[in-house]
Amino acid sequence: MMNDMGDDDDNCSNVSSTIGGNNGSVVSTVPDRYGFLGGSQYTPDTKQIVPPKVLLRRERKWLKMIDDWDDYMAKHYSKVRARCRKGIPPSIRPRAWLYICGGKKEKDKNNDLYKSLCEQEGNFRWNEDIRKDLHRQFPYHEMFMNSEGHGQKDLYNVLKAYSIYDPKIGYCQAQAPIAAFLLMFMPAEDAFWCLVKICGKYLPGYYSQGMETLQIDGDMLFAFVKRVYPSIYKHLKKQKIEPILYMTEWFLCVYTRTLPWPTLLRVWDMFLCEGVKVIFKVALVLIRICLRSKKSVSLKKQYPTMYETLEALRNPPLHLLEEDFIVEQIFKMNLTEDDFAQEHERQVQKRRAANQSNANNSRQ
Repeated sequence: MMNDMGDDDDNCSNVSSTIGGNNGSVVSTVPDRYGFLGGSQYTPDTKQIVPPKVLLRRERKWLKMIDDWDDYMAKHYSKVRARCRKGIPPSIRPRAWLYICGGKKEKDKNNDLYKSLCEQEGNFRWNEDIRKDLHRQFPYHEMFMNSEGHGQKDLYNVLKAYSIYDPKIGYCQAQAPIAAFLLMFMPAEDAFWCLVKICGKYLPGYYSQGMETLQIDGDMLFAFVKRVYPSIYKHLKKQKIEPILYMTEWFLCVYTRTLPWPTLLRVWDMFLCEGVKVIFKVALVLIRICLRSKKSVSLKKQYPTMYETLEALRNPPLHLLEEDFIVEQIFKMNLTEDDFAQEHERQVQKRRAANQSNANNSRQ
């Protein structure tokens, strides 16, 4: 899969001045290149900046694709995928994400719907829940630091509009970081339509009550762990650690609360192009990184109880989450479309049988 990554690009670095502090406070007088003034997402030294000539060449290719988007997706999808895997140029990313996920078509078909939704009152319960969550979304990002700023206002409008657009789901707390993340790169209306596609096309059922889809995907992930990392699977099985205990935030928030920003953007470029399988592959890479075994030391000795194991899984080491390394590990993950389809069907049938068995037992 590495062969279709295209040209080998040189890298250069960019350094931002800081004034001290830690991951839980403001550390800079000016925002980093992503808009953060502090917090765990702050990136003072971005090492992976594509040379200007290469970036310009990529931008031109992307503009050409966007001008004839339907044709490229229908006839040249492998080329689109390869260019997403390389990383979408920052100047193109907002438009590209809207096109890739299908949000542009939805927006064009529903002219002025977002504006109409924003003007409606909405459900009081959802509105109150949304308001309570606004200040929790990336509080050290320049867009969301001020409760009266346009960032929090746009975030409220996007989430409220979605709760009206899909009243069966309404509002789920995990939608907030995704919406905030999208707002960092695009206007509110575009962010809304991207959120619509993510909830309905990429992660259907994730934000519904009961979250059965997420539970099925957790079981799928555990099955893949068994296949790819049998020793880790045995360790987790022995400690009775269910996937839902550590993968929920990864999947529901699509790593917006987990990965360093440069890595996160690369993951999202691929996720919007290739779908939920990217989330699974990243999860498998994270599990291997978090529970890496040292020489001559067993996993049992390193992580003797459920507490140590879960702490490791919930706190992946940042120095191992660098974008090129994570992307390389994703490409090495030998899981095919058929593997995902077959495992999904197996887990659905397994859950269906279990539900039927429980129903039969309750009648007796």
